[in-house]
Amino acid sequence: MGSADSKLNFRKAVIQLTTKTQPVEATDDAFWDQFWADTATSVQDVFALVPAAEIRAVREESPSNLATLCYKAVEKLVQGAESGCHSEKEKQIVLNCSRLLTRVLPYIFEDPDWRGFFWSTVPGAGRGEGEDDDENARPLAESLLLAIADLLFCPDFTVQSHRRSTVDLAEDMHSLDSCEYIWEAGVGFAHSPQPNYIHDTNRTELLKLLLTCFSEAMYLPPAPDSGSTNPWVQFFCSTENRHALPLFTSLLNTVCAYDPVGYGIPYNHLLFSDYREPLVEEAAQVLIVTLDHDSAASASPTVDGTTTGTAMDDVMPGVGAEGGGTCSPRLHSQQPPGPENLFVNYLSRIHREEDFQFILKGIARLLSNPLLQTYLPNSTKKIQFHQELLVLFWKLCDFNKKFLFFVLKSSDVLDILVPILYFLNDARADQSRVGLMHIGVFILLLLSGERNFGVRLNKPYSVRVPMDIPVFTGTHADLLIVVFHKIITSGHQRLQPLFDCLLTIVVNVSPYLKSLSMVAANKLLHLLEAFSTTWFLFSAAQNHHLVFFLLEVFNNIIQYQFDGNSNLVYAIIRKRSVFHQLANLPTDPPAIHKALQRRRKAPEPLSRTSSQEGASMEGSRPAAPAEPGTLKTSLVATPGIDKLTEKSQVSEDGTLRSLEPAPPQSPADGSPAEEEPSPTWREQRRLSSASASGQWSPTSEWVLSWKAKLPLQTIMRLLQVLVPQVEKICIDKGLTDESEILRFLQHGTLVGLLPVPHPILIRKYQANSGTAMWFRTYMWGVIYLRNVDPPVWYDTDVKLFEIQRV
Repeated sequence: MGSADSKLNFRKAVIQLTTKTQPVEATDDAFWDQFWADTATSVQDVFALVPAAEIRAVREESPSNLATLCYKAVEKLVQGAESGCHSEKEKQIVLNCSRLLTRVLPYIFEDPDWRGFFWSTVPGAGRGEGEDDDENARPLAESLLLAIADLLFCPDFTVQSHRRSTVDLAEDMHSLDSCEYIWEAGVGFAHSPQPNYIHDTNRTELLKLLLTCFSEAMYLPPAPDSGSTNPWVQFFCSTENRHALPLFTSLLNTVCAYDPVGYGIPYNHLLFSDYREPLVEEAAQVLIVTLDHDSAASASPTVDGTTTGTAMDDVMPGVGAEGGGTCSPRLHSQQPPGPENLFVNYLSRIHREEDFQFILKGIARLLSNPLLQTYLPNSTKKIQFHQELLVLFWKLCDFNKKFLFFVLKSSDVLDILVPILYFLNDARADQSRVGLMHIGVFILLLLSGERNFGVRLNKPYSVRVPMDIPVFTGTHADLLIVVFHKIITSGHQRLQPLFDCLLTIVVNVSPYLKSLSMVAANKLLHLLEAFSTTWFLFSAAQNHHLVFFLLEVFNNIIQYQFDGNSNLVYAIIRKRSVFHQLANLPTDPPAIHKALQRRRKAPEPLSRTSSQEGASMEGSRPAAPAEPGTLKTSLVATPGIDKLTEKSQVSEDGTLRSLEPAPPQSPADGSPAEEEPSPTWREQRRLSSASASGQWSPTSEWVLSWKAKLPLQTIMRLLQVLVPQVEKICIDKGLTDESEILRFLQHGTLVGLLPVPHPILIRKYQANSGTAMWFRTYMWGVIYLRNVDPPVWYDTDVKLFEIQRV
């Protein structure tokens, strides 16, 4: 039958379904088979031929027919999984049912009355043929999920058959050991199967259905207690699913082994379409959704990087050259330690160096792909799923501390850092990419809590990725500071809540920075200049924190890395008036009033003047705002920096000692150590000591309370010692030349002249339910917007976020 006929027949069936007022019996196969038996419709066809309005109409007017349609479609998938889909016809039925369910499920989730439908048992639907024992019936959701799992390891449908000849009997689906059919070599599996276009597209369709099952989460509003688990994910990732381990491994390996560069030949992707990419995207999306697990709410799977047992070896035996290895029996013999979600469990227990290397190299290769594009336009295929990769990288670091330490052990971490800085810089003016900005900054905050990250940043930066930033010669630390400066001074307003985070990262790495370039040193002083203007300090209750962070950066470098940082010392001397102004900050009411008046005239938060913007790098494009009309999804507010991080003190031997939170101070006291930064910048004024009008206003007492705590002693002492010496050189030699002064500063020393060094404070990221909820809304927002062909969730009534236009 031609595809036009088959579309017509399918459309006729849909019209019959929407116009029937009487319930159709489940046994009326002639009617139900029209939907899947004789048609060859693509997923795009199904979306076009089953309009949203008609699905909703059946749901409202003849609910029993919609229920029967779902039940019959699931039944067909279960039968396909049981039989192993040997004939072409069976394969076609499975794909048709899968597409139909992908189309219909979101409309079942959007109606609260239907939410329990898939979790109820269908009368007469036993756990297998002939078992019409209702006691034994599974909920429809469980039958559907188990069928999808079986079908993802179905020989000749989604995996290569291991049969030697056609004489052999087909592999029996029940005794099939799916660990021998893992999709790709990598973690726990040595054998890379021949790529097969048909298998890849069939996997992609089934994974899309799986993702649609999981998407019920989109139809529930964000709850303050993010502990609510997704029942679909919970069941699929439990010991009930005998394919949990091989599927987890298949998804992870498929993502990390993917190389979009047309197998190493430039421009190759223009000649053939890459059928692997849709599978990799779908795999990445399914993976991050199954890993949506609030590590703050439950015991962290690996607190110190160790777990009971010998990590993955219990579950993933060493795989020999034959590439097999059975894993099912060991899985079910006992409940594995750690979280019940097996995907989270397995992820947290990967421990072999070569596995870590494979994962890190894969993610770094994919994250760097959009950057390569800028060198040789069109030479490589440009991937679009970097946001999913960043979420995956975050989960790996959050759930597997051994992986985090491995990442930081070598300079490979810089292969993750550079793409993140590229994305942050590129997205800074684009309101539709606020979520990308946040996750990039969260990852850097997590990494900056480890000493090794700061140490790694000293590696010279030689790769010249075209970026819209001033040209400089220096290290990766310079790159980080220059990009952060760009974000703060030329990003859009909605990034202000991230300023605390950005500066916390700089504070965390500052004690380890051996030599800042002049460009980076000037950027830091420009930020101090901008943040210490009186109108900025007095216009919101939290703004002075930014000055405290910057002073902490300068103190750390002066105390711990004075030698080698003559550029920064010179910049501090040149801008010494800023420090004197801070020390003499006016605190009387008329001066405060006057500063705020000045603000009304000049609302521009940070001037770009006096920051000697050099020419941008060659080949770079300016960061552009979103095109008007771009869709974006709303995000929940992120917790303040004090909730996001926990203070630790670095001891003499380099170990960290957690600082217990100080007892709460009186509200008037406003030093950064005690004050609770509020969720967002806009709310800060509202939440502070409000005046009668409800508008926050600064008082003399408030300014005095934190002015007294400004850590200026070290810098003032430095200026006291060095400024006269520098002035003397200038007078003696009639110098206006920087190089002579820098040479003097390079050889100078302040040993014995500075105050006793303060202990190094690190603010480490700590898991909390606020960020868990943020990640959930961000991740589903990305998935919603990225699935446009077919538009699985478009125009359905999602509740987890709002869809907005820029």
